[in-house]
Amino acid sequence: MATQMRLTVDGKSHVISVDDPDMPLLYALRDELGLSNPHFGCGLAQCGACTVHVNGEATRSCVTPLSAVKGATIVTLAGLGTAEHPHPLQAAYVEEQVPQCGYCVNGWIMTAAALLKSNPHPSDADIRKGLSGLKCRCGTHMAIIRAVKRAASMA
Repeated sequence: MATQMRLTVDGKSHVISVDDPDMPLLYALRDELGLSNPHFGCGLAQCGACTVHVNGEATRSCVTPLSAVKGATIVTLAGLGTAEHPHPLQAAYVEEQVPQCGYCVNGWIMTAAALLKSNPHPSDADIRKGLSGLKCRCGTHMAIIRAVKRAASMA
């Protein structure tokens, strides 16, 4: 029997019908709401491609059951900023020419945005620690750190 669940995603309220309330949030965002971000990476919360904000906290959506986000505010990369008004991290990523393949960008930006919210002026060590556990196979790590520092300086 399907269960109706209300989700607030990127400022919009949605009601979805799910058979399993413990279905991963990632599946609901992509399959039920048709969002292209976040991405499925490892499915084990190890790579970060699935990161969203749940009540302002960076959360790996591939292992977060829908039942755990009932009543929560969810923000995806698309809700962080727009092309007309990008989040400082989105602007910094463009200025630093960070994206290569772009697959992991979702996790890096969403995790860094949560980091900058809790620590607006992080040291290099804070940035490295805050972004540890994320994976980028294109090797853009130094450009990512520059972009986070640039975004912090915009605040």
